Amino acid sequence: LDRAASTIMCNSDATSAAVVQPSKTNSDAESVSVVQPAKTYTWVEPDASLGFKAHFSSLLLSADLYITIAELVLLVSTFAVSTVLPAENVNTPGSMTLRSLAAFLTTASIFRRLYNSYLEAVYFSLPNRRTQPPKEHALKGKRADLCGRDQRQLDTLVWHDRLTLLSQFALSICLYYAVPGFFPAPEQQVPQLHVRALRLIGHHYLLTFGMFNLHRACHVVPFLWRNIHSIHHWATHPLSRNTYQDHWFDNFGNAIVGEVAAQILLPIDHNLFWFSRLFRIAESLEKHAGVMGPSNIAHTMQKWLPFAQMPHHHDWHHEGHKSCNFTFGALGGVWDVLYGTRKVGRAQRFPEHATPRDNATREEARRGASTFSEHSLVTLSPVLAVLAAAATKLYSMGFVINA
Repeated sequence: LDRAASTIMCNSDATSAAVVQPSKTNSDAESVSVVQPAKTYTWVEPDASLGFKAHFSSLLLSADLYITIAELVLLVSTFAVSTVLPAENVNTPGSMTLRSLAAFLTTASIFRRLYNSYLEAVYFSLPNRRTQPPKEHALKGKRADLCGRDQRQLDTLVWHDRLTLLSQFALSICLYYAVPGFFPAPEQQVPQLHVRALRLIGHHYLLTFGMFNLHRACHVVPFLWRNIHSIHHWATHPLSRNTYQDHWFDNFGNAIVGEVAAQILLPIDHNLFWFSRLFRIAESLEKHAGVMGPSNIAHTMQKWLPFAQMPHHHDWHHEGHKSCNFTFGALGGVWDVLYGTRKVGRAQRFPEHATPRDNATREEARRGASTFSEHSLVTLSPVLAVLAAAATKLYSMGFVINA
């Protein structure tokens, strides 16, 4: 589940995109190598002569050995349990089968890996599409990776990635058995297409409302920023690999207030659930990808929404570091508009990909204060309201969800 309930996280700086090291000699210019995590960080950009395919990882699941082994064990074990034990003992009534859940988690993991590799291949192969100008990525004299993190920060992220893997897998299994219907079973009959489409849009706006407000709170509330969310902002020049490189509790909180709460309050059916989760993975990876253009498939698909945001909005958010109390939203962007936190960022660097809202507000200052209070308690109130509403509905339904 995007920023959370799925098993594979982008760990350390060198994950999905192949960790490549330019060769020392011209004859070896096309060679690449993948090494252990402690040595995978490179302090210079890959050789420009490397081809598009060179940026795809040779490891399917992770560049960190421990996470790779743990994930394989968890996924294979889930498949094994669903095969060996009687169905009535392992399947949850009203939910997809345990085997289907294992297939869902595995599909999400593989999709995340492949799509992340694709986006980073675009970044390195098509530098003219980069959101930030070349000077922003000048690394000479800096002991920092391509995203701006030093070795100590990268080592810390590996541990958070491991904790994220374990906590998100545990959350998925707990939800499967504790809340029947959370992972919806295939239906015999489904509503008409327009009804399902409206429900899907409503589900996504509700999902982004919770995540928007938690994200904003993580910037505004000093404790949350200092101890949790600032870790994600060690990357001032984001690549798609940074999407899940957070404090493990940051990922966990986003799962609860975002996709968990949305599925409780406005559940979607089996097929929409699969589409929604994979679409959200693509959207989240794209907004950290650092490139503009039609290569961002999910953002291109939602560009018709009235307040749509594109990767350049979130890229600008990362450049601002602690002063980046703007552009918190994801799909649709309506909450940033309502809260007065939307900034156009570098929209005019690629005017052909700017949204109508960008063009209408391009004279506006790219930084500014929110129209809402930034008092810690006020900022956290919407998050608490979403959690309270979800808990109340879940209790009233007997802890069973019917899409």
